[in-house]
Amino acid sequence: MTSRRVDVLVVGAGPAGLTAASLLATAGARVEVLEREQSPGGVPRHCAHRGFGTWPHALTGPDHARILAASAEHAGADVRTGVTALDWAGPRALTTVGPQGAETVTARAVVLATGARERPRAARLVPGTRPAGVYTTGELQQAVHLYGQHIGTRAVIVGAEAVSHAAAGTVRAAGAEVVALVTEPARAPAAPARTLDARLRHRTPVLTGTTVTELLGHGRLSGVRVRHRDGRTAILPCDTVVFTGDFVPDHELARRGGLTLDPGTRGPAVDGALRTSRPGVFAVGSVLHAAESAATAAREGAHAATAVRDWLTDGTAPGAEGLHWPTGVPLVADPPLRRIAPNRVTPGDRFPYLLRTALPLPRPVLHVTQDGRPLHRERFPLTTAVPHRPLTLTARWTHRVDPAGGPVHVTVA
Repeated sequence: MTSRRVDVLVVGAGPAGLTAASLLATAGARVEVLEREQSPGGVPRHCAHRGFGTWPHALTGPDHARILAASAEHAGADVRTGVTALDWAGPRALTTVGPQGAETVTARAVVLATGARERPRAARLVPGTRPAGVYTTGELQQAVHLYGQHIGTRAVIVGAEAVSHAAAGTVRAAGAEVVALVTEPARAPAAPARTLDARLRHRTPVLTGTTVTELLGHGRLSGVRVRHRDGRTAILPCDTVVFTGDFVPDHELARRGGLTLDPGTRGPAVDGALRTSRPGVFAVGSVLHAAESAATAAREGAHAATAVRDWLTDGTAPGAEGLHWPTGVPLVADPPLRRIAPNRVTPGDRFPYLLRTALPLPRPVLHVTQDGRPLHRERFPLTTAVPHRPLTLTARWTHRVDPAGGPVHVTVA
């Protein structure tokens, strides 16, 4: 097994990892990016719809992925595809396997940008047979946009979020009919304009309060059984079903490294500088909060690049780790809030916080407290917080946090 040393090792070549790599390489660091897929770019590689990049120059996902990869390589980062990080070989060393065989790469800083994945049918405990024609959104998009595969003629989309409508667009691009979008909440979680567009322009039913209870068919899917909220059941004939949403962080590497995981996000716990619990290891993108937009991931990659540069300058000297690696106090989002990221806080943090709620919250008011002491109050008078869209909390209050105090709580009124 060969071994090498670099300044920064980035694991994952999605928008977050490539943005961080580009900025760090531009600053003069020796940066290596590991990507287990055969091409860089992350999820945008197979998202053929527009909406990536910056307005008014919106790009398709593949175009956006190519630009990010080219930028990182032009800056001097070594982007290696087909390489998988297997495990930790030291505090900031990873064993890898790829076309060149097994290697150990040791770095002064590691950036985890391993992204998120959708939970498949088996993880959602949907009973029935095991026929062909069952996809997640990522599997569908890769089959259609990367490999040009035939997917069937009639598809049911499980979910009605923004990603579900993107999956419906992929089904139509493949020449198939979307039978219906099926979602368990009583209200469609996507923006109302998306739901109306599906119902009026595409003539696609959006069935709210409806659950897929069984997959039918032998050899090939023949239909799905659904249950409506009033107890009625029906069979939707189809030969394809796409399970969308329900993302979870791809945190296996973080877990194997013993990094502290946040119970709300299930990703690595990080402070406002996106530092994990291990000195010299940072985390960015959807591994922190599955899954936000590519633009959010890129912003986190850029923010982490600054913190990594500071660490390379001041934190890697012998004996300096304890001085330059604050642990922060836990930041907890109380119900009905579901999660918050970052989820550790130090008095110097300035990066905004992203929250998700489990229930719709009209005109929410957020209260931030520590040990019963009010730190901040923020109103959203023109906003209704909904489960499938982020809510942003400012970081202007962090200087009031007591580093020796108890957890900081975010509650809603």
